[in-house]
Amino acid sequence: MRALIAATVGLVAALALVLTMSAVGAPPGETSPKPLLTTVPEHP
Repeated sequence: MRALIAATVGLVAALALVLTMSAVGAPPGETSPKPLLTTVPEHP
């Protein structure tokens, strides 16, 4: 029973965090025009 309560509390906390972040919105700013490197450069 304690495991079920702990899982419920964790789920409620995670949901509250998601809703809070959604309400606050994205921070102001722009994305970088430069692409990110997705591969490791090869060394000779």
